[in-house]
Amino acid sequence: MREPHGHDFVTLGIALAAIILFIGTAGLVLPGIVRAWSGSGPIPDMALTNALLLNIALILFGWQRYKLLNKELKERRVSEVEARRLADIDHLTGCANRRSFTKALGTILANVDGKERAFAALVIDLDNFKQINDLNGHLAGDAVLRTTAARMQRLLPEGGLLARLGGDEFACVVPYHSQVPDRIDQFATRIIDMAAAPVEFEGTPIQITLSIGIAADHHLDGPVRDAASAQKLMHKADIAMYHAKKQGKNRFYWFEAPMENELRFRNELEAGIRRGISRGEFVPFYEQQIDLESGTLTGFEMLARWQSPELGTVGPDIFIPIAEEIGVISEMSERLMAQAFEDAKNWDQDLTLSVNISPVQMRDPWFAQKILKLMVQHNFPPNRLDIEITESCLHENLGMVRSMITSLRNQGVHISLDDFGTGYSSLSQLRSLPFDRLKIDRSFIHEMREEDHGTKLVDAIISMSDGLKLPITAEGIENAEVLEALKKMGSMKGQGYHYGRPEPADMVLERLKTAGMLADSSNGDGKVLEFAPPSKTSAKGGNSKVS
Repeated sequence: MREPHGHDFVTLGIALAAIILFIGTAGLVLPGIVRAWSGSGPIPDMALTNALLLNIALILFGWQRYKLLNKELKERRVSEVEARRLADIDHLTGCANRRSFTKALGTILANVDGKERAFAALVIDLDNFKQINDLNGHLAGDAVLRTTAARMQRLLPEGGLLARLGGDEFACVVPYHSQVPDRIDQFATRIIDMAAAPVEFEGTPIQITLSIGIAADHHLDGPVRDAASAQKLMHKADIAMYHAKKQGKNRFYWFEAPMENELRFRNELEAGIRRGISRGEFVPFYEQQIDLESGTLTGFEMLARWQSPELGTVGPDIFIPIAEEIGVISEMSERLMAQAFEDAKNWDQDLTLSVNISPVQMRDPWFAQKILKLMVQHNFPPNRLDIEITESCLHENLGMVRSMITSLRNQGVHISLDDFGTGYSSLSQLRSLPFDRLKIDRSFIHEMREEDHGTKLVDAIISMSDGLKLPITAEGIENAEVLEALKKMGSMKGQGYHYGRPEPADMVLERLKTAGMLADSSNGDGKVLEFAPPSKTSAKGGNSKVS
């Protein structure tokens, strides 16, 4: 409560002095006034009468000021209580906020007896919440957060506490009997089931899922339980939540010690990737693309490799998903393409360069302009570039994807639909989008060796492409048997380990030099290469793409 101001004390002193003066003068003046009014005495001294009136006025002023002070103090007490309440809650959802939740959890942990009563901390994160905001607007996102919080509050057992930690992340602490941890499993399952009901916003149903990490007080080391223990418990629950995300989302996991080591390694990878981009540790490798009928080399597909000083050569299946998550995939890809353009300028001008694009890059409305700018900067002919996009790109923003494809094709760039058959492309999409080529996913080619229906499926895809007048590239050709089977199905290109593992730029140059297929060679047209066995240098890292 705020202390009264100095002038409040002055007012109080004046009022007290006025009361004392009133007592002193009233005994002299009031009887004379009464006698004067009754006609039995002279009029009292005017100075004493005025002094009495002034005393009365001062007393009334002091009394009024006293009432105003009391009212002000009462309002201040109410405001301070409300301010403390507002400082402890999240204004959007009405839940506790991070500060008050951590404090409350510390108090709870300090009072746990460690025998029968136990507490579990749950960290709850909405999956793909950014997409909800991007597609439906932030008002829709706020509605989702409020509705989700209200639903979880209704499910919360007695003695539980729900908080919004920030963004799309919530946390709750739930009491349970130490011998019946299944109660927490049931509670987490109910939360996930609750989220399955879509949130209605302006007539539009918004579907959400949740990932949950759980840690109990028995996961803490040592007998001391305080606010620092609350932070540690929340950290363990957060690690378990991250593990749930990694395992596919829409699920829950209890904290386990190996998860912490895994997260630490993940953090080291993130830091290594950021450093590696600035240091130029990510380099392009190249996989040969062959015309199956003639055996002629037609071009190369660029595949990313991380030449880490600590980890050695790392394949893209390790670092590409992380680069996408931490938002550095565009910078990495642009640096790789810039280097690939410079490498490919040394090849025969008939050889094409294929570049696989991450779906994350396709969300950038300036993607096409960035590609064209790179080609201009490195003086690379558009007709030699083949951009490969996956089917998953088509379902995020079909209109923007169509605009990008059209912009690139208008400049002479070729566009291929990669990993065809693994996504959900419809025939109408294939007919409406101006693709130049389809690439059959390696999983279908691999099945041709083992199952008859694999051959039938590949044959069906080839027949469909013939109807759409789209040429085919088959990925993952690993032996002569598959190659011969594909040759019988029609004219197409192919790539895979049968023709050699992906190679760095210097090995590609050596191979092309031997075949007379460098930019300054004059006798390389239609040259059929002699394919060497896979080299040990390029074997590590597999046959994964840039994304």
